[in-house]
Amino acid sequence: MASLSRWPQLPGWGRGRPCCSSHNTKLRHRATGPSGEGTDAVIILEKTPFQEEKLSDLLKKHVKLELQMRNDIYSTYHLYPPPELSEIKTTVVFPATEKHIQKYLRQDVHLVRETWEDYTQITLPFIQSQSFSVQWVYNILEKKAEADRIVHENPDPCDGFVLVPDFKWNQNQLDDLYLIALVHRRDLKSLRDLTAEHLPLLRNILREGEEAVTKRFGVAASRLRVYLHYQPSYYHLHVHFTALGYEAPGSGVERAHLLADVIDNLAADPAFYQKRALTFALRADEPLFHKFR
Repeated sequence: MASLSRWPQLPGWGRGRPCCSSHNTKLRHRATGPSGEGTDAVIILEKTPFQEEKLSDLLKKHVKLELQMRNDIYSTYHLYPPPELSEIKTTVVFPATEKHIQKYLRQDVHLVRETWEDYTQITLPFIQSQSFSVQWVYNILEKKAEADRIVHENPDPCDGFVLVPDFKWNQNQLDDLYLIALVHRRDLKSLRDLTAEHLPLLRNILREGEEAVTKRFGVAASRLRVYLHYQPSYYHLHVHFTALGYEAPGSGVERAHLLADVIDNLAADPAFYQKRALTFALRADEPLFHKFR
């Protein structure tokens, strides 16, 4: 294992600062590998949602309070909870490639309108020229990794999939529920590859995925957001299942396509996603964005 006992914030990360929001921070770190060499790592620190059953402990237990402001009936404090109530979910990508590092940098973002001609002449050649590894996906599908995390599997090689919790979800609460359905077939990269031929697969994912989530976690289908990303972050077809009340990364209209809508579109027009233009966001320094410019 690499030594990650110290996590300094390096200059140049996110234009001289870590990329952060109110609930997460992403750091670039130079970690020490097994042979002593320095290797880039990405460390993502996320404040997990409060669990309702622990809120009473938070208020009853002795905690440090520092008054910040008081005005009539309104007061604000800094509250310092005990360690058992101040969990920070930490995700480490190590070793991190330049693509991983660029993914988490804070940058300007631009919308791109991609026609089918753009896809065939710009996007697809770019995808084919890159070495986007999805070995971790194959490890899950082949039960070489995360076999104990599988929530549901349809083993059909053509119309089947595996449903697993996403790394972004610690499974301690349902407010930020997040699972991923990974298809068994390996010839589908993204939404652009889908035709009416794939309707049985997509319907299986929607129906069986919703049923599995309801059975395992007690979350009704009406409380789920089930969608595909375009562009996806990796080119092996997958579907996202998130809690409807959770504003998951990439769930905005410029990237998320509801699976039920995708199914209806393909049922109405078998070549729907080979005809229509698709809009998506790209960061300013992404190679694909430069090709569109």
